[in-house]
Amino acid sequence: MFSAVVALSAAGTLVGCGGGGGGSADAANPPVSGSPAPAPAPAPAPAASAPVGDEPELPPPAPAPPTLPSGGDSGTPAVPPSLQSPSGLDISKPGKAITGIVATSSALENNGDTAQKTLDGDLNTRWASAFDDKAWIQFDFGAKTPIGYLKLVWQNAYGKEYALQVSDDGQTWYQLRYVVGGKGGTEEFFNLNANARYLRLQGVARGTQYGYSLLEVNFSSPGSDNTLPMLTASAVPTPPANSTPIAPTTPATLETTQFTLADGTLVTRMGFVGRSRHGRERGEDWNEIGFGPNDTVDANGKPRDKGPGAYLNFIANYFKNRTWGVEFIDNSRVAGVTKPTLIVNQYFQQAQRGGGHSFFRRIDDPNVTGYGWMSPGNLLDRTTYTDGFVDKTSCPIVPKPPQNALLKPTTGYGGIIGANDGCSVVLDNKPGHQDLSPNANGVMVPNGVNIPSRPLQLGEAIEFTPSFFSSRAAMDAIQDSGNFRYYTNEVTYVVGSGLRPQYGVQPRLNNAALPVETLSGGTGSVSYDYADNSTFMFQQPTLQIGMQNMQRFVEGRRWFHTNMWTGDHNEQGNDRNTDAVKLQGPRFNQTNCFGCHVNNGRSLAPQVLNQRLDTMAVRTAALDGNGKQLPHPVYGEAVQMNARSATTGAMQDWGNGVRVAGFDTKNVTLADGTVVTLSKPRISFDGPTPTVYSLRSAQPVIGMGLLEAIPDADILSRVRATPDADGVKGQANLVYDPETGAVRVGRYGWKAAKFSLRHQTANALLLDMSVTSPVYPNRDCLAGPAQCNNKKVEKGVTEDELTLLSRYVAFLGVPAQRSVVSGFPKGVTPLPYLDVDPVKIASGAKLFDSIRCTACHIAEMKTGLGTELAEMRNQTIKPYTDLLLHDMGADLADNFSESQATGSQWRTSALWGIGYTERVAGAGVKVGYLHDGRARTLTEAILWHGGEGDASRQRFVKMSTADREALLAFLNSL
Repeated sequence: MFSAVVALSAAGTLVGCGGGGGGSADAANPPVSGSPAPAPAPAPAPAASAPVGDEPELPPPAPAPPTLPSGGDSGTPAVPPSLQSPSGLDISKPGKAITGIVATSSALENNGDTAQKTLDGDLNTRWASAFDDKAWIQFDFGAKTPIGYLKLVWQNAYGKEYALQVSDDGQTWYQLRYVVGGKGGTEEFFNLNANARYLRLQGVARGTQYGYSLLEVNFSSPGSDNTLPMLTASAVPTPPANSTPIAPTTPATLETTQFTLADGTLVTRMGFVGRSRHGRERGEDWNEIGFGPNDTVDANGKPRDKGPGAYLNFIANYFKNRTWGVEFIDNSRVAGVTKPTLIVNQYFQQAQRGGGHSFFRRIDDPNVTGYGWMSPGNLLDRTTYTDGFVDKTSCPIVPKPPQNALLKPTTGYGGIIGANDGCSVVLDNKPGHQDLSPNANGVMVPNGVNIPSRPLQLGEAIEFTPSFFSSRAAMDAIQDSGNFRYYTNEVTYVVGSGLRPQYGVQPRLNNAALPVETLSGGTGSVSYDYADNSTFMFQQPTLQIGMQNMQRFVEGRRWFHTNMWTGDHNEQGNDRNTDAVKLQGPRFNQTNCFGCHVNNGRSLAPQVLNQRLDTMAVRTAALDGNGKQLPHPVYGEAVQMNARSATTGAMQDWGNGVRVAGFDTKNVTLADGTVVTLSKPRISFDGPTPTVYSLRSAQPVIGMGLLEAIPDADILSRVRATPDADGVKGQANLVYDPETGAVRVGRYGWKAAKFSLRHQTANALLLDMSVTSPVYPNRDCLAGPAQCNNKKVEKGVTEDELTLLSRYVAFLGVPAQRSVVSGFPKGVTPLPYLDVDPVKIASGAKLFDSIRCTACHIAEMKTGLGTELAEMRNQTIKPYTDLLLHDMGADLADNFSESQATGSQWRTSALWGIGYTERVAGAGVKVGYLHDGRARTLTEAILWHGGEGDASRQRFVKMSTADREALLAFLNSL
């Protein structure tokens, strides 16, 4: 590539790019703006003292798929109340050891290692089973006995998967706990809540080739050291039906991203972060026929996937000194200007080498595919570039410019008004290049005709990439020991308009701005992904993110990925976040936000018997004497399924697990005879079963800032007083602001019970991760509002940290709809999710509307000014939701109410990005649709619709095969 890579190549620091195919036609000496495209030239010999730069980081290995049960257990029922601890049991004192136990077991490895050896207090003796996964050991307490605690001490041969069961007669067994992924050693079980004569360890899978080998087993009665106390619950208040929500205000702008000067000059500012590779480098080399290897096909011409590229991943310590800003000053709309000029300024956090700009794709060289650019523009002081040959960083730190004004509005540099210094660049032409014609293989190659450079034109799409080329000395000066060179995003700037998401056209996937109708997330939509990085598609910031907001985004992302107990990042190579250490309470679902929102998408779906559902949420409630819902006396508002010792931090089992107990199925026959099996998970609780509960999947977190920017008035305007002909009505959920008590319009969550991203984020921190915040200052808030106040403040995230998390989610962009054909060269296999049929998709969109799915899934909205984020204002978006509640019928009802939402009402889910669902989840991770993840496919999700969605569902059932496939193609394009 020009200028950016050349600077390092000349200094001897560029390591081979790899992984993307094709080469660069870069020259050692960057041409000035307006000159013809140069022929390839070798780089000058490196200076003897030039340091060797580090290779940009590649993405960390994909995390291992979650450990799921084997399905080998037959589905023992949950413990009934008759075998649970009796009410009124005194647990004010520590539990006492239970003695007088008789142990028996299934077949032994040898006659001497009997079950009773586990109770002799001697760690030199053991019970050793036969080499049988189904082996068991059983303990008889002689009479019905309250049990609060169990400790197992394994020898090297341990249980990898097993069940703890209880019985009163030794014949009928009930499941107390279920262990998956056992590691052996010492395993403890607290809060057993059992009152039975017998307890059995039933093996399911051994951890070694040998039998099960237990050294010791200890039991204790329920007590203060092993049993959870009851909570004092208070009901969460609900606004009266006739409440009037407060009128929202227009907050101050956090950062201006685009503005127009008095003379018509357009100024666009954007943020960048370091990346590992180029935008068109996928996991397989791709070249056009006759111009290098094409690894997208095998020797037989069949499609081949060798893995992803490394463009959308986040580099090590991405939040630390690795973002910067770029400013475009565009005079194309100034009166009288016929030859537009772009002035480009950059704002780094450390000194850089000059020349780190590249414009336009090098389309006239068939050897360039994965990367390569035509022009570096006109660098105002060329010595800042040549200084890089001797590892000199001659571009100093420049302070960020003021809002709505240039840093140098009258002086400029070198006679160029607005240019900050000699490191600024001017672009005023589309560079000269060679004309192209197809060869015998259909590849566009130079035909000998030269097309001279010409002035820029209004509306012209320019692909642009800056780069991060600092030095070891400059990074050391800011006490940063990490790398000092990175690639970054490749964006499209449209002269006279600003940034626009792009897709690739021929030749060589040249950039073109996407049509307006594809911009699901407005002009900030995320561009097509040519690097095969689909697992990262929900992790990208809005395209037009501001230069300072990019730093806020990455700092928020760090918190989103931080373990709230250890402070560790869940991606390798990142510094520990010491501010997060031990923020988490003793019971929780996941240690970081990413644990439920897999790759910023959905939760792991219920798939197999005994699967622990801790990547989902289970909301819980009891009913008082008047039938009013209030938090459950054991779990509070939600079950927190994992636990650790408050003193040692060691993981413990406190009996709050919620598991898959089975599946209820039914068949639906479509008009063409296709039979679809619908499956709904049943769940069981390790502890007491609440009177009311709701299983909730985590939802994708993309586009949340855009949804927050939709005016309340727009949401309320769609509420119908009476149902329409299809029975569709729609109701807004009104909720109380937990901090001020004001009535607000809800918009987030499965029942729209959270009104803002601050509210949603703080609630998720508390209920899912047991982390407090200024909104919920203590963990008593789990039991309702009575004790949820500042009289008791437990350490949690600060105001600044809560803001970072909320803004991070707000900045996440929405992928553009994939309804436009991409220009993959002949013979190159298109990435599957970019290989689309526009005619079929367009037909599906019409069918989606004709069967009235759009009665709830509103196709288009306009954001307003009620957000601090300029990036989200005045955007035309296509979320496919009305943000209203709809009664979805008995099949989807769970009887759990939230504020004004009843048990059968659900907020219309946004559909943008839904076609990426499985790809975002990644290999080995199965996610589902609808509130409890029951639907395995989009077809199943539609067929579960009832109530206000029933008429549309019936029309779907009656569709022809072709129409149904078209509608699904449309959904998968979103």
